[in-house]
Amino acid sequence: MSFLSSMGISASALTATRLRMDVISENLANSSTTRTENGDPYRRKYVVYQERTNDRAFASFFNRARKAPGGVRVIGIGEDQSEFNLDYNPTHPDADEDGYVRMPNVDVVQEMVDMMAAYRAYEANITALNAFKDMAVKTLEIGN
Repeated sequence: MSFLSSMGISASALTATRLRMDVISENLANSSTTRTENGDPYRRKYVVYQERTNDRAFASFFNRARKAPGGVRVIGIGEDQSEFNLDYNPTHPDADEDGYVRMPNVDVVQEMVDMMAAYRAYEANITALNAFKDMAVKTLEIGN
């Protein structure tokens, strides 16, 4: 695996992790939104990752042959189809005839745990990029 491909792997992970943190932030911000444009409560969103491969035919074949990793890419943002939470609040404008309000299927504690995990992944990739940079500087110093 070449030096630059290592940096590319970390850079792709940084981009994907940043999007994951943005989606988690959106989930947290909408954790009490009971009505969206379609009339339903907000649905939790999540990021779907896939291994990134090189699209060029020869490079793709060569990378598969030597089993070189290509990084990660986001292939979509999905919506959690689990049931909405019910909250008894008969005075709420969105309450049904029994007094229950359908609340978003966002678990704030789980989202915070996901945010911490994403932050740690982001931090680890920054550390890896800094290590690659330091190795490049040391390599250039050897030539002097």
